[in-house]
Amino acid sequence: METFPVVNMEMLNTEKRAAALEKIKDACENWGFFEVINHGISHDLLDTVEKFTKEHYKKCMEQRFKEMVASKGLEAVQTEIDDLDWESTFFLKHLPVSNISEVPDLEDDYRKIMKEFADKLEKLAEQLLDLLCENLGLEQGYLKKVFYGSKGPTFGTKVSNYPPCPKPDLIKGLRAHTDAGGIILLFQDDKVSGLQLLKDGKWIDVPPMRHSIVINLGDQLEVITNGKYKSVEHRVIAQPDGNRMSLASFYNPGSDAVIYPAPELLEKEEKENTVVYPKFVFEDYMKLYAGLKFQAKEPRFEAMKAVETAVNLGPIATV
Repeated sequence: METFPVVNMEMLNTEKRAAALEKIKDACENWGFFEVINHGISHDLLDTVEKFTKEHYKKCMEQRFKEMVASKGLEAVQTEIDDLDWESTFFLKHLPVSNISEVPDLEDDYRKIMKEFADKLEKLAEQLLDLLCENLGLEQGYLKKVFYGSKGPTFGTKVSNYPPCPKPDLIKGLRAHTDAGGIILLFQDDKVSGLQLLKDGKWIDVPPMRHSIVINLGDQLEVITNGKYKSVEHRVIAQPDGNRMSLASFYNPGSDAVIYPAPELLEKEEKENTVVYPKFVFEDYMKLYAGLKFQAKEPRFEAMKAVETAVNLGPIATV
């Protein structure tokens, strides 16, 4: 049984840097996921984020979730539900413009700590993108430039709670999907598990580890690397006991960013390899994804190829 890849980021500043980079490379090529520890975000900050998130759910969202369950009769379902997720969520936008001050029901201290958390995650995302560039042989900053568009990247956090579920065999916490965007940074509950990824046709648990951040790659990195790195299908299994907390932060391209395989990578590939992946504007991909999130990603890429042939996209704008 293969071990889920865990990368100690402190090793990047030691003579073990090459080994740490190799572990990230292997994870990107063969897993689409890895977990980072000693990532520079303080344990105190993570503990405070967890405390406020769980308190906010109990105070503001738990009752609403119970009412939704009752109204849909979900506790008595007898057949599998395939159009609904057993989760309670809200969204925070950080870039290009923050909406943290406008989201209702958040206490001021919670707003403040989430802003600090987002700032730290943004830096970590950009550090990780540069490590991917190093492994891919791309110039430093290439991925950040590609993501930039005209207004900078899009960055936001989906705050989720997965309450105890009476029928976890019939209702998924979150149905299987790949993520549409760039790089995803997940701070998850270290006591209640549930996140799984699909590897070699089998569902594998992503282990809950205290103070770790789980990293996974979205569809855009698959396109930019022309399939060298893959976005991987994952899901959340609802649990009969315990409330699972999940904060998934998505560092994505800007809405008008033009996404396409990195020319340098195509040059390195064998000449007989034709370009597999399309060129498109990120916002157009997101419009398509909105209706097809829980379906296979390959038809999405094919659909964007059709758009590409119909529209002549200009050169990428970088800063």
